[in-house]
Amino acid sequence: MNGIIQFLEKYFVPVAGKIGSQRHLVAVRDGFVAIMPLIILGSFATLLNNLPFDWYQDLMTNIFGAGWTDLGGNVWKGTFAILSLLVAIGVSYNLAKSYAVDGLSAALITFGALIIMSPVTVKEGGIDFAWTGAQGLFVSLIVAILATEIFRFLIQKNFTIKMPNGVPTAVARSFAALLPATVVFIVFGMAFLLFSRAGTSLHVIIFESIQQPLQGLSNTLPSAIIISLLIHLLWFFGLHGTNIIGPIMETIYLPSIEKNIEMFKDGASAFSDQLAIITKPFFDVYVHLGGAGATLALILAIFLVAKSAQYRSIGRLTAPAGVFNINEPVLFGVPIVLNPILVIPFVLIPIVLTCTTYFAMTMGLVPKTVALVPWSVPPIISGWLASGGAWQAIALQLFNFMLAVLIYIPFIKVQDIEALKAQKASEEAQQQ
Repeated sequence: MNGIIQFLEKYFVPVAGKIGSQRHLVAVRDGFVAIMPLIILGSFATLLNNLPFDWYQDLMTNIFGAGWTDLGGNVWKGTFAILSLLVAIGVSYNLAKSYAVDGLSAALITFGALIIMSPVTVKEGGIDFAWTGAQGLFVSLIVAILATEIFRFLIQKNFTIKMPNGVPTAVARSFAALLPATVVFIVFGMAFLLFSRAGTSLHVIIFESIQQPLQGLSNTLPSAIIISLLIHLLWFFGLHGTNIIGPIMETIYLPSIEKNIEMFKDGASAFSDQLAIITKPFFDVYVHLGGAGATLALILAIFLVAKSAQYRSIGRLTAPAGVFNINEPVLFGVPIVLNPILVIPFVLIPIVLTCTTYFAMTMGLVPKTVALVPWSVPPIISGWLASGGAWQAIALQLFNFMLAVLIYIPFIKVQDIEALKAQKASEEAQQQ
């Protein structure tokens, strides 16, 4: 075990640390984080429109009329329907700020560049909404990064219009962005013309060659296991695995949950085989019970079997945060980080829960996820919301939770025995 840890510390941790701090990946992560409230809002709007209870639907229709779902539909249009536009703005802003250049100007220019690259509908001549949602995510990331890089390069090379002293700061800043914006728009305008002459678009090329295959791969059990394994190996070394792997998960799994939400909105059952199984809520709701490693189960295991003052106090202190899936106190307080004993259940349990959840959904015992709930929503509530109000989801959460507790118990017993020995030795030393 020590040899494996030393090998990973020498070769794996430095690479993972560099990836986690890489400027563009950080910008992608922060860009998704910035729009997460809007995504959650759109998800809940769809969920409220489509709760599968006849009494609820009849009640809403009687109170608000037959068109009561239009409000939720409009909220969806302002969130999921323009997801790729929102992401591009967030990524561009954060990337520009990392270079200490004007983030607002960069975000506005990126928005314009993405509009230039967006296909238009044949009949109306407007922007095709089919590509402004999750289906256009990869292109939005490419455009955001390229447009921002061109903008900051020109700004740093002083390719700007300088206004005389005394001009208001906002005016001077807008004119400073004029020449870089011109270059960016010309570059993307010419690119759009080239794709148009070829009878296609960047969105179609990227979707068919990259995004579609990745989304197909993402809905498989092996890919989910790999994602889970990477997240928890990083956490074991004290690196924020959820944040490091976050950009990959958001890019691949957001289109999956967006597809599920849209199909659910159109009347599909949450049990439908047409819905994607592996989504971001799949991990948040059924695997990360209490946070990475399902550490809420670890806290319960501590209450059940631990006798040492050390672990009893850790359990009491970390339980309130753990209920809301905040588990840094557990990870660094037990600790799990760099703990060669607890790393075994910490890595094993998420893989086991990924498998149980996948097979439960594959066999039709549990509905797929049809809403994106905040990661901080406690278990039970999160299962009910993410599944569209199905009791089977709550049952699966309870099953996964108790399974995780059973796996944690023997390992926490081993840790507790050592803590009791240390506690006894300390008490004897104080009595002498």
